[in-house]
Amino acid sequence: MNFFFCYLAIFLIFLLFITKHILSHHKNQPPTPPSLPIIGHLHLLKIPLHQTLANLSLRYGPILLLRFGFRPFLVVSSPSAAEECFTKNDIIFANRPSFFAFNHLSYNKTTVATAPYGPHWRNLRRITTLEIFSTTRILTSSDIRSEEIRSLTRMLFRDSNNYQSFRKIELHSRFSELTFNVTMMMIAGKRYFGEKVVDLEEGREFYSVIKEGFSLVVAFNLGDFFPFMRWFDYQGLKKRVVRVQKRRDAFFQGLVDERRRRRRRVGSSCVGEKIERKETVIDVLLSLQESKQEYYTDEIIKGVIEAMLAAGSDAPAMTMEWAMSLLLNHPDVLDKAKAEIDIQVGHGRLIDDSDLGKLPYLHCVINETLRLHPSAPLLLPHESSEECTVGGFDVPRGTVLVVNIWAIHRDPELWVEPTSFKPERFKCMEDEKEGFKFMPFGHGRRACPGANLAMRVVGLALGTLIQCFEWERVAEEKVETNEEIGLTMPKAKPLEGMYRPRQTMIDVLSQV
Repeated sequence: MNFFFCYLAIFLIFLLFITKHILSHHKNQPPTPPSLPIIGHLHLLKIPLHQTLANLSLRYGPILLLRFGFRPFLVVSSPSAAEECFTKNDIIFANRPSFFAFNHLSYNKTTVATAPYGPHWRNLRRITTLEIFSTTRILTSSDIRSEEIRSLTRMLFRDSNNYQSFRKIELHSRFSELTFNVTMMMIAGKRYFGEKVVDLEEGREFYSVIKEGFSLVVAFNLGDFFPFMRWFDYQGLKKRVVRVQKRRDAFFQGLVDERRRRRRRVGSSCVGEKIERKETVIDVLLSLQESKQEYYTDEIIKGVIEAMLAAGSDAPAMTMEWAMSLLLNHPDVLDKAKAEIDIQVGHGRLIDDSDLGKLPYLHCVINETLRLHPSAPLLLPHESSEECTVGGFDVPRGTVLVVNIWAIHRDPELWVEPTSFKPERFKCMEDEKEGFKFMPFGHGRRACPGANLAMRVVGLALGTLIQCFEWERVAEEKVETNEEIGLTMPKAKPLEGMYRPRQTMIDVLSQV
């Protein structure tokens, strides 16, 4: 009997799909490749996905309609189409699609990155813009970035031993630990790697479960594309998601409780309480909780923590690793960046936040890295809340929007020698950033609110390493630039390099 109802449900869903297909047949829909019954275009997908979609767009056009199972996807690969989506249709595409892991790991889609467009999302966006990523907040947290980068610099200098010879170092883990520390110090005032770590084992476990959560968000789940498959969990994905979220939630709650106890110890009558409240992101949110407890629940606070870790730890580390890889492969660019820092900052002190505005070529290097290797080659997906038109084509309600910025960033009609590493093309940041041909942090009302902070972290870390150390490749061969398989763009092989302290910086490094 159970099998009968299962087959009946499958038949009814299939009939519904056929009916919708017939009714929409005469609409002016975007070009679409030939599809197969039930699975649609899933058979066309290959890894890496952004390259597969770019190849399909070259064949069928920059506005492409695909169907993965029972879900329509609009793939956009041109600046003009992206502009139309994020200007004229920005509110229509302001929602996020519903995927199981995406929903469950973001507290049932209540975080700023995943919440549906509406009053709740607007309030979260206001909080993150004014209280977390405002210019004032970013400036007041500069000491966190400086100290964490100084800590990394101290370790490199200490481990260099003989100042005359080069030493090999693996940079992937160093960058990951750096950005994780910066993010956690801003969130909760806790450092999990490097110097003065109270509980290294706790840090490793926390970092591990956060990384596992990231991997599950992008894991392929048949239930997201075939509704009848939601009844099954043959992949075991649901069990893993529930287990990981339970562990993550326990860590997040522990951070909130720890800051709450700390605030109580300070005492409400203490003169220094206001400073204490502003010390971390959790303190700011707990302060808001006191005035509006029914809204700023612990779950909302934990959602903010999750969103900050998702955006603030992995992506900047990835950008640093790609930037150093490109600089090692292009020593002439490395020399130009070094010369600029020497002129603007000198050898008597370390670079700091206030110097970043005087280093336009360094920003060119970072922008060119983001052009070639955006951390999210396919922007976080959007979903249409009603029918609309894009490029003259009809787009049905409930269509998932995927913007292939990897394809846009490498379009030969937009960029001269698009696959070459040429920081000068940005003319020190301004010209090429206009419009929609360069958008590593997204666009429209759901663009990444932490872009300014990310650029400061990457700029300060990269600038310090260039200022303080000489860098060479491990071997004569160029550093490989293959990408790891997945929806993000980490390097397939962790970066290794050779370094030694610059003679002109040894006195400063000795005092760091």
